[in-house]
Amino acid sequence: MPPRPELHPGTDRFHEPRRQDCPWCGSRRLRTRLRTPDLLHHRPGTFVLDECRDCAHTFQNPRLTWEGFGLYHRDFYEGRLADYTERGHTTRAGRRRHRAAVRATRALPEPESWLDIGTGHAHFPHTAKQLLPYTAFDGLDPTLRIVRAQAAGRVEEAHLGHLTTPEVLTRLRARYDVVSMFHHLEHAPDPRAELRAALTALRPGGLLLVETPDPRSPFARLLGKWWFPHGQPRQLHLLPPANLRAELEAQGCEILATDHRAPHLPYDLSAAVALLFGRLLPKRWPRAKAPLVAAVAAVDHALAPVLRRTRFSNTYRIIARKGR
Repeated sequence: MPPRPELHPGTDRFHEPRRQDCPWCGSRRLRTRLRTPDLLHHRPGTFVLDECRDCAHTFQNPRLTWEGFGLYHRDFYEGRLADYTERGHTTRAGRRRHRAAVRATRALPEPESWLDIGTGHAHFPHTAKQLLPYTAFDGLDPTLRIVRAQAAGRVEEAHLGHLTTPEVLTRLRARYDVVSMFHHLEHAPDPRAELRAALTALRPGGLLLVETPDPRSPFARLLGKWWFPHGQPRQLHLLPPANLRAELEAQGCEILATDHRAPHLPYDLSAAVALLFGRLLPKRWPRAKAPLVAAVAAVDHALAPVLRRTRFSNTYRIIARKGR
């Protein structure tokens, strides 16, 4: 049996009971993928990621409650590594990746409406608008970043909250030609419910675009707890591509494309070094880490053209068409 996580006294209310079966396929053949502390905020306790031996789904076990997840999700964007997620959006490479995602949806004419789920500061809609000037881009996010993004003119409508809540889903039902999720699904407590809700927001024949970390990347094994997409306690699920494709097909979708090249994020080594410095030198981290992390980041970017064409690509994209 996988080892139980070491929960700090007083934090039990932030965790659900431990599962004995896989939340994706129901198998009881689980193994411990890794055990890790909170490497970002250095709070007490150890978190466990279990992996299903049958379907390879990886999940946090025991999972955070809604209250606990909301706490860590909010605190992440006040933390010292938030720049890694934002850098994936704001750099030239990030904008190029977003433009590639837009071009990959050309199976449809220019859409009238597009919803970006988990949009944060809405950097993707801001970039996509340059290619699709006649498309109305809306954003949904559980943090107040979406309100600030609307004030900055990056989205037309700002929806504050979670897609799966009834009041939000009722408001968004069948409104959009395209729905996108960039590095959002891995944070959803129930990925299947999140996918169903995203398809509900789509019109018949609309496109769903999902980008999420690939747990099969060799970097995940090589770096272990220092691999940024393993980051605990925020990452609740890591879905192998085959599982996600099969689920979308089961929900009546046609898979149009699966891509591992364009979505790759060149941060595996530099984020690991930054996490290590934060662990070893928490008080002197900002000053001590800069030169080395910058040098390793240059290595990440230099290797990216090669790595994205291999199994080392850390992210994949699936584009699916909703049934009519």
